[in-house]
Amino acid sequence: MGTVCFIVDASVTGALLPRHLRAIRQTAFADHTLPIIVTSATTDPRIPDIEQRYHAHFLVTPSQPLGARINQAAYLSQADWLLIAMQQRPLTAKLWCLLYPQLDTYTLDAFLIGSEPPRLSERLLQCFLGAGVAVPPYIAIRRTWLERLGGLDPELDEAALADLLQRLYACPTRLQTFSLEASGLTRDSPSRNNKPYRPPPNSHTDT
Repeated sequence: MGTVCFIVDASVTGALLPRHLRAIRQTAFADHTLPIIVTSATTDPRIPDIEQRYHAHFLVTPSQPLGARINQAAYLSQADWLLIAMQQRPLTAKLWCLLYPQLDTYTLDAFLIGSEPPRLSERLLQCFLGAGVAVPPYIAIRRTWLERLGGLDPELDEAALADLLQRLYACPTRLQTFSLEASGLTRDSPSRNNKPYRPPPNSHTDT
C-alpha cells in the first residue's frame, strides 16, 4: 500500500470531528498511526487535546477558504493517497479496514467511499438543471492525480468539494466506488478488528 494521509476539515465535519478521528484510529492500522491533518479556519481551545488523543495535526489558516486549506494540507502531506472527508457523516472503522488493501493499486485514480456515484443520466440532469452533485462521505484520491487536476479551486469555500467531483467526472478519471455493501458486508457484520482505540498515556478522555 502506498503512503496514506487523511485530510479532515473541521468546518466539513462540524461537531462530529471527534467521531471521524476515532473511527480512523480504531482500524487495524492504528498502531502505525497513519497521519491525519485537520484543517480549520478558526482556532479552538480543544485543539491540543484532540491532537494528543488522536495523533492528529491541526493546520489552522484563518484567511483561506476550504479549497485552499485542503490544497495546502495535500502539499504538506506528500502522501501517495489522500483520504479527504467530504461530509459531516463519519464512516465506520470497519470500512477503513477493508479499504486500505484496495489502495495497493496502480489502476485507479480515485475511490468514492461510502456511497454510489450518480448515474450518467443523473449527472446530465444535474448539469442541465444546475443542481449540485451528490457528495460522498469521503474520497480517496492519488495526490498525483489531484495535482494533475490542479487541486481544489483555492477560491471556493463550501462549493470546493462538489466542484472537485464535477471535474473528476468530466476527466478520464479511473474511478471506483467503495462501501460496506459493495464489499459484501453490512454494518452488523464482524470486522477484521474490533479492538477499541486506546489513547496514548497521559492523554485526556473527554472531548
